[in-house]
Amino acid sequence: MPYDNVVTSLEQFHSWFAARAGATDYRVKEVPLHSLAGWHSDPDTGNLVHRTGRFYSIEGLRSTVRDGGGERSWAQPVIVQPEIGILGILVRTFDGVPHCLMQAKMEPGNVNSLQLSPTVQATHSNYTRVHRGSAVPYLEYFTDPRRGRPLADSLQSEQGSWFLGKRNRNVIVETTEDVPLRDGFCWLTVRQLGELLRLDNLVNMDARCVLAALPSPAADDATVAEDSFAGALARSAAAPGDATALLSRFTALKSRRSLVRRRIPLNQVAGWHRTTDRIAHEEGRYFCVIGVDVEAADREVPRWSQPLLAPASRGVIALLTRRTDGVLRLLLRARTEAGTFDTVEFGPTVQCAPRNYPSDPPGRPPFLDEVLRAPSDRVRFDAVHSEEGGRFHHAQNRYLVVEAADDFPEDVPDGYLWATVGETLELLRHAHYLNVEARCLLACLRSLGSR
Repeated sequence: MPYDNVVTSLEQFHSWFAARAGATDYRVKEVPLHSLAGWHSDPDTGNLVHRTGRFYSIEGLRSTVRDGGGERSWAQPVIVQPEIGILGILVRTFDGVPHCLMQAKMEPGNVNSLQLSPTVQATHSNYTRVHRGSAVPYLEYFTDPRRGRPLADSLQSEQGSWFLGKRNRNVIVETTEDVPLRDGFCWLTVRQLGELLRLDNLVNMDARCVLAALPSPAADDATVAEDSFAGALARSAAAPGDATALLSRFTALKSRRSLVRRRIPLNQVAGWHRTTDRIAHEEGRYFCVIGVDVEAADREVPRWSQPLLAPASRGVIALLTRRTDGVLRLLLRARTEAGTFDTVEFGPTVQCAPRNYPSDPPGRPPFLDEVLRAPSDRVRFDAVHSEEGGRFHHAQNRYLVVEAADDFPEDVPDGYLWATVGETLELLRHAHYLNVEARCLLACLRSLGSR
């Protein structure tokens, strides 16, 4: 694929993005929960709710997970947002090269205000204009099937630790129409986006999730022939694998595990305390719930208030990989979280906030030290990315792809399994198989093949 045929060079992109960041005055101020305009605490339950009854609420959740290893139960605050939003990327080919229409979008929880987002990133309340704000640009390409050809389209989950059964429609549409370029948007190639993914806190979570589902281009013969990580990655993406066997193992895992949960009043969540300013865990771990007042002139509504969930520390999201007969395989883990939509989803090898765990075993998440202590020549991807800034405040994770040492065992503990990239992409065509962290990491991994 020719790389010179681009609408926007990366140098032009960075200049444009910096100008966008400096052109609008964004203000996010932390305020006490009780002073959030348009929000109130229910006098009976303590739940944080919007005056319209729409958008989302902060409630309590009690969860119990049972499997062959025993039972664990806990209670926590959780975001309840039952509506399904749209995360969509519009694709158009220029001079033989597919380009993605991306948006520079401000979110109140972003560490740096502005990040690169999909063409459309909107909740149902947003695009139906419950807030009485301006219309969502380019929405018609994702709601009118006559406007383009879908390349990917599925309902996918969001963070099961913080949302209760939250899903969004992840969709990629290719159009042949002349698309007017609006202010705040730009065209970028898949290869360019792959390079931007290697920069900290630039490509937002919603964009990463949708990019993971892009159809794989035909691999270059020279790359496939290489005895390298890139060659093993290309062969792994092209390998048909055995998705049916993978799904069978997934179904067996799900049948052995149960998740029982019940929404409870927020003021009855044990182990958490509430002040006038926030809701936090009594040990200072996990996360807290804070309030913010926001001003952003280029958003559909220029001023608003809302609660945000603020993690207590940075997390680690990592994939261990290994080459078998020249084909790269990924170590996935079956995960059940409080808000998991369908009991079990495949996640990355490691997904945790290390500060929530003891420094020495037992109690440390499996393989955490394997990825954190890996020598630099086995670390294939390493960047810090933000999570969804519309609901989370300064939520960041270190995303890692690590190639396992030669003596790393092929036999892994129950709940883990090896899969090719091709098999993983087949799972991604359907809902509720790969969690949001695995999808984001898959986009990062696939960017390594665009070098």
